Amino acid sequence: MAARQLLQRRAAAARWRRGYGSAGAAEYLHRSIVPTMHYQKSLPRKTEDLAHDFEKGVGRELHEQLVAQDNQNKHTSYITGPWFDMYLKAREPVVLNFNAFMSFNPDPKSEYNDQLIRATNMTVSAIRFVKTFRAGYLEPEVFHLNPEKSDTQIFKKIIRFVPSSLSWFGAYMVNAYPLDMSQYFRLFNSTRLPKLNRDELYTDEKAKHLLILRNGNFYVFDVLDRDGNMLKPSEIQAHLKYILTDNSPAPAFPLGYLSSENRDTWALLRKNLLDNGNEEALQKVDSAVFCLSLDDFPIKDFVHLSHTMLHGDGANRWYDKSFNLIITKDGTAGINFEHSWGDGVAVLRFQNEVFKDSIKAPAISPQSQPASVDSSRAVQKLDFKLNDALKAGITKAKQRFDASVEALSLNLIQFHEGGKDLLKQKKVSPDAVAQLAFQMAFLRQYNQTVATYESCSTAAFKHGRTETIRPASIHTKKCSEAFVRGLSKHSTEELQKLIVECSKYHGRLTKEAAMGQGFDRHLFGLRYLALSKGVALPDFYQDQAYARLNHNIISTSTLLSPAVQLGGFGPVVSDGFGVGYQVTTGKHTINRRYCHFSETSPQFPHFS
Repeated sequence: MAARQLLQRRAAAARWRRGYGSAGAAEYLHRSIVPTMHYQKSLPRKTEDLAHDFEKGVGRELHEQLVAQDNQNKHTSYITGPWFDMYLKAREPVVLNFNAFMSFNPDPKSEYNDQLIRATNMTVSAIRFVKTFRAGYLEPEVFHLNPEKSDTQIFKKIIRFVPSSLSWFGAYMVNAYPLDMSQYFRLFNSTRLPKLNRDELYTDEKAKHLLILRNGNFYVFDVLDRDGNMLKPSEIQAHLKYILTDNSPAPAFPLGYLSSENRDTWALLRKNLLDNGNEEALQKVDSAVFCLSLDDFPIKDFVHLSHTMLHGDGANRWYDKSFNLIITKDGTAGINFEHSWGDGVAVLRFQNEVFKDSIKAPAISPQSQPASVDSSRAVQKLDFKLNDALKAGITKAKQRFDASVEALSLNLIQFHEGGKDLLKQKKVSPDAVAQLAFQMAFLRQYNQTVATYESCSTAAFKHGRTETIRPASIHTKKCSEAFVRGLSKHSTEELQKLIVECSKYHGRLTKEAAMGQGFDRHLFGLRYLALSKGVALPDFYQDQAYARLNHNIISTSTLLSPAVQLGGFGPVVSDGFGVGYQVTTGKHTINRRYCHFSETSPQFPHFS
């Protein structure tokens, strides 16, 4: 067959030479070596055609199946299972790829920003949160459109007597929207366990101990007694002081690095740990109420703070815990949280409550003395039995961790002009203006527009997670090009009009996403359904345009809270940026973490 094709090509070449001789040359413009229609059969179809075909054909069939499946599972959301799988089946390390951080504002009373004092007060406030939530006393999470009517004691006294099955409708009548709180139970006593192919989420609400990491060493002590009563704050203070003054050297092979590994690699190493007699120690780690990481250094600046909270040194974190409460030598505090179990809404509520309680009702003061208790008996230092294979695994995990962190570029910008109030006076969305600024900056630096992701919570719905806002649009492109490439060609009024158009469109996208009307999760659900049923992946999902749309060079998320100083995360693609930002009242502060792994990418060089 190959010989025949070769002979055919040679014959065609001979005919070409004969037909394009000196006599026939005048009858042709030219004679291409490659036949005119040579590429025709392999040309990709237009994305628009693929989209229409998908909508009318297999996409409609998958949609009908998805709706039927959703109707059979009214206790949850159609996205819940696929979204958990998306996280838990991912084999990349959770560090930089998934875990995010939020740092606390300092205690307004400077003398309380002491590591021992703040660790004690925040631990006590965190346990108060646990007990309040589990007793059913925690104020429900509600978004109030008209707080004068709904966020009042009168309304609360009325709504509490409305049956739970009808309570949402009662709140809706006064423009209040209760938010999903199903993720909250995973805040505590929870860990992501590495397993081959798909991880598992583990929770043991019966456990009563805290996990403390210091200098790469693991400690545990009970913070609740057998009746569920919290330990006295002075006793918690005593135990933490005991740990902070322990002179044990850092372990030669810090176990924390394993939780930063590729998930399959970590799963095999964990099995080795269990087989090597570490089951009881790992159980203590996995079931602890939460992980308190005590770092032995002060924070130098905001960039150092971001590095510390986003990834740290690898030895003094257990990245698989639902969250690590991190407190440094100077009392700077933050949270690094694992993302598969839940989203920022639950973590932010916890952070807000802990911050407010710890500064308004601190359990101890700088004058408080630790209790006279035998902490050497109450505090257990965990020892792990390591064989040569485990030691080698930890060494390799450290090497990979160090390489990933080394490749991460992180920066921060504070802009002190304008602000939320000014932007609202101009009748434009502060969030839309921030997103527009990112588009302009990228166009100015890289001379192009790329796929952009903005996270939006869908907690207004049962088991809601997130939906995508797509900030990069024809409106932001037009406005960005006007500012970056043709500023002198436009009047101030024209530029203002372009900004207003961007704001209106972004506001529409935000509302659609928040109400579950975005397209990303729907398409994700259809794709997941096709794959789960063994259906060949539709052409629509294999199109280059769809791939580019989901290669989010710019991944963004915003939050605003009196408890939060900074927040951030790593890029979601190797040549991308992870952008955490805030637009504050009174001044415009955009805290942007420009993060990407590859410094040698030819398309997106290192950002400085």
